[in-house]
Amino acid sequence: MSTSFGRVDAENNVFVTDGGVERKVGQYTAGDAATALSFYTTRFADLEAQVRILEQRVKSGVDAKNLKKAFDAINGELVEPNVVGDIQALRERVKAVAPKIEEHAAAKAEENKEAIAEALKLREELVLKAEALAAADPAKTIWKTATAELTALFEAWQASQKSGPRPPKAEADALWKRFSAARTKVESAKRAFFAASDASAKAAKATKLGLVEKAEALTSKGADAVTDYRRLLDVWKTAGRSNSKVDDVLWARFKAAGDAIYAAKGEQIAVVSASQAEAFAAKIALLEEIKAINPETDFVAAKKLLAGIQDRWEKAGRVSRDQFAQTEDKLKAIEARVRKAEAEHWKANDPAAKARKNDVTIKLEEAIAKLEAELASATAKSDKKKIAEITESIAARKSWLAAIAK
Repeated sequence: MSTSFGRVDAENNVFVTDGGVERKVGQYTAGDAATALSFYTTRFADLEAQVRILEQRVKSGVDAKNLKKAFDAINGELVEPNVVGDIQALRERVKAVAPKIEEHAAAKAEENKEAIAEALKLREELVLKAEALAAADPAKTIWKTATAELTALFEAWQASQKSGPRPPKAEADALWKRFSAARTKVESAKRAFFAASDASAKAAKATKLGLVEKAEALTSKGADAVTDYRRLLDVWKTAGRSNSKVDDVLWARFKAAGDAIYAAKGEQIAVVSASQAEAFAAKIALLEEIKAINPETDFVAAKKLLAGIQDRWEKAGRVSRDQFAQTEDKLKAIEARVRKAEAEHWKANDPAAKARKNDVTIKLEEAIAKLEAELASATAKSDKKKIAEITESIAARKSWLAAIAK
């Protein structure tokens, strides 16, 4: 039995005519010649279906990545397939889609190139962010936030590896090396920071415990311990923080000691305030008496009255700082007036001063008389320049003489 593309001989050997050459494709012993031929034409139909599917995939451009693999697989099967049919026609159809597959492959390569560039760009950005975290000052870093950021960067890196294109190994390895080094640096800095923090917390706890004990010892001194307690408080502020619960307990003890000291100081201030109020009232009364002092008319009586007031003023005690200007300044003003009046009195009645005054007066009068004689001579000669100079000198000396007379 035969067809245009194959035949079956008497022994049920099946042959196909391929490119003008007949070759055996198999033997079918389970049935007659028609069944044998049908079996191998069915296999041809299956092969033709694969070619048709390849053509459809090429036309739609679907799954361009695997088109070349499918093309090579079918090409391999079409070399000497054990089928009966127009094998050469299938080869021609497969050959016809080859250029289109190459186009798809080129487009896919270009697409991959862009995707790889984007993937490398993304990883470079992730590396830069990780390196920025690694370069940050550990003392100013919020480690909870930094750790979360680094984790997010690592997850983004893993996602890029799983779902993104695969960049060239050399470039990908170089970026990963930088990223990994940054992660290691951040983790090392984090461990070092918390180790230092733990040590600092222990030191702070020891320091604060010592301050608490000193503060509690100061309470026996009462109000006199305020300055010492403030010094301890200054040290407390620079001691740093320990475990928050421990800090709260130590601070409660430290503050309780301070409250006791300040309570004693408050009682002392209350006593002082009462004393200052009495002193203020007494000094206000003395200021009323001071109004009667008039040193300009009788400085001797004024001085005597002032002395009595000054004695009672001291005995009255100290006033508050706010009341100082209302009392002390007014007392100082009258004291200054009395001293001034006394100085002017002695200046006017000092014999030595009078003698000096008379001597200067005589000398000035003699100088004036001499200048007037010179003026008469210059006038007779009509020496205008000399007249002007002498006239000016006479006026000056008469002015001095008038001042001394006063």
